[in-house]
Amino acid sequence: MAFKGKPPGTGSGEMSRRTVALRPSIALPPRQRDEARRLRRMGHEPAQIAEAIGAPLEEVEKALVQMRMPRPETTRGTLNVTLAAHALVMKERKGSEPLWQTMDRLLDELLRHRSSEAARARRRAGEGGDLPLFPEAAGGPEA
Repeated sequence: MAFKGKPPGTGSGEMSRRTVALRPSIALPPRQRDEARRLRRMGHEPAQIAEAIGAPLEEVEKALVQMRMPRPETTRGTLNVTLAAHALVMKERKGSEPLWQTMDRLLDELLRHRSSEAARARRRAGEGGDLPLFPEAAGGPEA
């Protein structure tokens, strides 16, 4: 299948020149730097890593600071919603309430409403559902 749209430009995915310029230079050869990062991912402390690879602690720490580490738990997410849904959320905000609180409140209200509706439906089903059209009661016209 052919690529539709504009292909990524050259150098896409690379670190920006500004970021490279702002980062401190690491006085470790790439092989030692990679080994230090590998040991850190395994759970070793920087002092242990420095001793294991025979490098100064400061240089090992510089190499480790630039690592990407997974966050144990994310605290926020992004919702991709339509403009109409966004407008609804903005309309439902209370004053300068943060959007995450508005979303939490709206979802809480929705779940509470669904729960109460389900309980109401269970009660109706327990009562026999719909009432019969011609009940066979003792006080009817045949009596």
